[in-house]
Amino acid sequence: MLSPEFGRSAARRVTTLLAASAVSLLALTVSSASAAGPEVVAGPGAEPDCFAPWSADTKHFQFAKKEGPYRIALANGFIGNTWRIQMIKTAKAYAEQPEVAAKLKEFKVVSTGEDLAAQLAAVDNFIAAGYDAIVVNAQNPAAFTPVIKRANKAGVVLVAFDNTLDTDEAINVNVDQKGLGIYWADWLIKNIPEGGKILEVRGVEGTSVDRDRHDGIQETLAASGKNWETVEVVGKWDDGTAQKVTADAVAVHKKFDGVTVQGGSTGTVRALMDAGHPFVPVGGETENGFRKLCGAHGGEGLKCASGGTGPAQVAVAIKTAIAALEGQVVPQSIRLPLATTEEPNFKDGENFYQDQSDNFFVGNSFPTCGINFSAQEIMGQSEQDQ
Repeated sequence: MLSPEFGRSAARRVTTLLAASAVSLLALTVSSASAAGPEVVAGPGAEPDCFAPWSADTKHFQFAKKEGPYRIALANGFIGNTWRIQMIKTAKAYAEQPEVAAKLKEFKVVSTGEDLAAQLAAVDNFIAAGYDAIVVNAQNPAAFTPVIKRANKAGVVLVAFDNTLDTDEAINVNVDQKGLGIYWADWLIKNIPEGGKILEVRGVEGTSVDRDRHDGIQETLAASGKNWETVEVVGKWDDGTAQKVTADAVAVHKKFDGVTVQGGSTGTVRALMDAGHPFVPVGGETENGFRKLCGAHGGEGLKCASGGTGPAQVAVAIKTAIAALEGQVVPQSIRLPLATTEEPNFKDGENFYQDQSDNFFVGNSFPTCGINFSAQEIMGQSEQDQ
């Protein structure tokens, strides 16, 4: 038989254990609450000229402030074109700028190709490794919902740029990609008054940029009231690929009245020239090589509209991540300006550079964010993972 004193002692031990459990549960609850993602707050946010809200009803986020320096990762997907290579080099150049480097403990870059599962796994690995923020150029806009929830639960700031996410639960940084498609289509409509047969050179399949630019082009052409026929090929935003698929399309269809090319614009124009195709209006991206050709052959009938955004938007994404980690208020969706130039305004030394590589995207700056890079700063970097 147990003594009364034993019973009282056991009761005290149980009470102590319950109290300790209650404290642990409270701490876990507080920790979970503080790591439950951003709070939705009223705007305006920090640096509104740089972090411009997408629209008047864009909500604003505020994350719990963390003390730096920070560990930030770039989880890139596809890397098989010059834009992506320049983007990675730009990210590294930005991370090395003294005022940025002072805020970083570590900057990690991983590219996983077109394997969506590998990209999602890379983001999960960064979350598990305790990184403070992850910037991502998403391989698929709709596949990140579980990852976003895990990032928010862990208190990790997730910023998507360029190929952004179909969500309002993570930060998106982008230009109006559909608006760029609309811009190209409007320009073609203006320069091909009677309508006609258009070659559309698309980007990487499954990405939000390819989808949005395509939708902008096709919806605008359809609404014009003119008769358009479109031939679509997949150029993957890559000069070599775009040149091949354009050459194949010309061989089959013989003649086009106009061209719109999401990326790989230099290769597309060279394919037309190699095939002896008459010069026609071409709406393309901001590659230096494309603008060189537009400037050189404008008097021979090559009419061009060059529009897009330089890979420096990755720097804006990193800047946004740092601002969020510092507890500043930022928009959930940030709109960046487009850079456009049209015939006859192509000028060497102003909006293209004859002495620089073709494989360089001009317009690679965002002055309102204090971001501007020379070709030398970027090209001195490596595109390899680090």
